[in-house]
Amino acid sequence: MDFNNFNTLSKAQASSYETGLRAYMIGIFNKMFMALGLTGAIAFLLSTNTQFMNLMFRSTAFMILLLFGNLAIAALFAFRLHKMQVSTANNLFWAFATLTGVSFAPIFLAYTGSSIAMAFFSSAALFGGMSIVGYTTKKDLTSFATFLFIGLIVLMITSFINHFFLHNSVLSLAISAIMVFVFCGLTAYDVQNIKQFYNYAPSNEALSKLAIFGAFQLYLDFINLFQHLLRFIGDRKD
Repeated sequence: MDFNNFNTLSKAQASSYETGLRAYMIGIFNKMFMALGLTGAIAFLLSTNTQFMNLMFRSTAFMILLLFGNLAIAALFAFRLHKMQVSTANNLFWAFATLTGVSFAPIFLAYTGSSIAMAFFSSAALFGGMSIVGYTTKKDLTSFATFLFIGLIVLMITSFINHFFLHNSVLSLAISAIMVFVFCGLTAYDVQNIKQFYNYAPSNEALSKLAIFGAFQLYLDFINLFQHLLRFIGDRKD
């Protein structure tokens, strides 16, 4: 069946295709939002544990372990997804959401609850809008995404330099503001790309792994959008 040329499908085939695609995309978004819920719950609960927070603030090794743990999972998704079992990919996804929740715990101590809520709902609105754009647009966003990836690399390098050498608060805010636009664009691209996975997956097992990877990509888009939006508009506690 030629899913790439929708006009060649019969009405029955087109209806079946749309139903399958819709279920596939809804499953991905559901998994992503469940992971966000897990991350938020872990972050909030740990932020109320004084002993644990003291460990985080005093132990550089612990923070480095968290960072490399998430980097290792991201690398496995990027380079070993095609060789791993669906259950392994699923476990890695939840492990990533859990570790991110641990690393996000200090947010609840640094920012007011109202500004965290505002950043979250603003991120949800932006994410939802750009997801609709990515799902419905007929324009290929690949070239646009390439530009965004280059910009993201430049911003990450600039942020690193500013954090360790310049310590410029105005530059930090500017970087976060630009990052919000970058991840809005990447959300639209990722949704469009994930939608294409449904057409090209060679088997149901491959499609299941690609769905997990798609949820992982959208999860990253959302938490980065939230994180930079919070830095830009969030009110810090005294």
